Amino acid sequence: MNKKMIALLLAIPALGLGVAACSDNSDSGSNSGMNDVAKTPTDAADIVDVAADTPDLSTLVEAVTAAGLAETLQGEGPFTVFAPTNEAFDALPAGELDRLLKPANKAELAKILKYHVVSGEIMSSDLTNGQKAKTVEGGTLTVTINGKTVKVNDATVVKADVPASNGVVHVIDRVLLP
Repeated sequence: MNKKMIALLLAIPALGLGVAACSDNSDSGSNSGMNDVAKTPTDAADIVDVAADTPDLSTLVEAVTAAGLAETLQGEGPFTVFAPTNEAFDALPAGELDRLLKPANKAELAKILKYHVVSGEIMSSDLTNGQKAKTVEGGTLTVTINGKTVKVNDATVVKADVPASNGVVHVIDRVLLP
């Protein structure tokens, strides 16, 4: 982790909400596919566009569309989205993702996805250990910092501060469940 990233971890946002930063593991190979994350979206790239342009977030885009949340996440915002990777969705119990993607389970899927969204644009510089963030679903996420590892609940942030025109995306390695 470079000194700039460490400096980003020191501030608390005025709203009392927090997000995670992560170490740069690009030399370790442990964040396979994370180099595909959109680095500098155009001014028109909203959160859904950023996710759609990131191959490792294709399952999230499919889920957001199935839950009917794409239009909301393309809205004015700002939003902070903790975006699970495809591998995170693959780690769900066998058959669970397929079940959630069915139209009959749209409300349940929407609830899970809203648990990954916090109102406001919250960058890694807004982070402190033990910080709580209220999700749009109504639950609370807890940020934990242990050395260079940053977690949101039990998910590790593998890429922080991916900018979008209506907020920011932080890529995580697990699906958060309310």
